[in-house]
Amino acid sequence: QVQLVESGGGLVQAGASLRLSCAASGRTFSSYAMGWFRQAPGKEREFVAGISWSGGSTYYADSVKGRFTISRDNAKNMVYLQMNSLKPEDTAVYYCAADYKYYPVKSAHEYDYWGQGTQVTVSS
Repeated sequence: QVQLVESGGGLVQAGASLRLSCAASGRTFSSYAMGWFRQAPGKEREFVAGISWSGGSTYYADSVKGRFTISRDNAKNMVYLQMNSLKPEDTAVYYCAADYKYYPVKSAHEYDYWGQGTQVTVSS
């Protein structure tokens, strides 16, 4: 069992940065690939970024590549999403998720555990 709690969302202007954090409980956190997803009003939940068990492999959606960075600290049971050069189209509720695999996948249906989400709003 893994419980996930996101934090760090907020209201910022375009071009600003935010760092999202996801705190995980459970002794087997390092056995899970982790992903960040987002869902805007009226849209499906979409993959943003993923990171493998060890943190050695990372994956990004094309829309955020070069602007967002995912990282993890297994000693602290934490996953982070550094978001730079934010755009209004990044506005969404952001969720972290855990998948009992080595490599993260892009399909939300594959993930076993989800946080409650944190709102990110980017004004133009």
